[in-house]
Amino acid sequence: MGVPNNFHARLDYVIKHLKAKGFRVTEGQCLRAVHKNVSNNRLTRAKELNGFLLHSEVKAIMPPWGGELAMDILELIDFKQLSKCEPKWFCGYSDLSTLHMPLTTLAGWATLHSPNLMEFSITAPDDTTEKIWNILQANRGAIVHQSSSLHYQTKPNNWALNPSGGFSLTVPTQWKRLDGESSPISFQGRLIGGCLETISRLAGTEFGDIPQFVKQHATTGTILYFESSELRPCALARALLSLKMQYWFNDLSGILVGRSSTKEQEKGSTDQLSYVDALKLALGHLNIPIIYDVDIGHVPPQVSLVNGVIAQVNFSQIDCFISQQL
Repeated sequence: MGVPNNFHARLDYVIKHLKAKGFRVTEGQCLRAVHKNVSNNRLTRAKELNGFLLHSEVKAIMPPWGGELAMDILELIDFKQLSKCEPKWFCGYSDLSTLHMPLTTLAGWATLHSPNLMEFSITAPDDTTEKIWNILQANRGAIVHQSSSLHYQTKPNNWALNPSGGFSLTVPTQWKRLDGESSPISFQGRLIGGCLETISRLAGTEFGDIPQFVKQHATTGTILYFESSELRPCALARALLSLKMQYWFNDLSGILVGRSSTKEQEKGSTDQLSYVDALKLALGHLNIPIIYDVDIGHVPPQVSLVNGVIAQVNFSQIDCFISQQL
């Protein structure tokens, strides 16, 4: 989705941030407009994205934020052609996961599930968000370590009123094991995942064939990660049960679940599911490590995860961290 007028000051601010780091910035024609939940018609959006993906001088594509309807252009992206081209970074999260997944599973590119462009701050950067630059500027083969954040944010930012604002990280972070245990645990595999609202819609299509991805990487294992932006417990359970029926959870090394922005409003009761109840209902039978409340997704800050690379996850009560070999 494009950026409406009331957020242009924030957009200008974060572009200034990129230029201050020495990057050249090229804006797309779809960047600064919104019409019916998208930035332009599907043909124009697909043409522009294809142009950036194929342009030899473009090294990274950083949309301002996610959106709603990236699925609309999937069939207009030539993933077979992209598989023969020099890859580049495609960065962000939310609806951008719709593009991350096939870029990795069909084109073979490593894609970066990371903070969106609009979340970068010059005046109040935080260590977790800033780790993205360790990945974007790393050499091939480098190992990047990211620890869990110290605190996270619960209230949304109002960048229309405060264009230069950073995150307000006030609530202590604690990753948790779904089985309730607190003993240390470690697992590794190739990362794949994204925003559940969008990637779950790809299941059963060529654009979201996770069982095939798992099969291709049987020797290294696969770590599936996801986060939910808006799903209430019953909707969350339904989405996960649907993926279970489509074999997404078979033969995984482990699962990472990001913080949910709806969790605090859904504590559960004797007659209603809680957020954790929903996770246990759909995933509790799996005999693999499952870590939830991880720094992934719509409740900032978040670690930057590279789809397609081998990662090791380490959980303990003292320290939790993810290491990725790029």
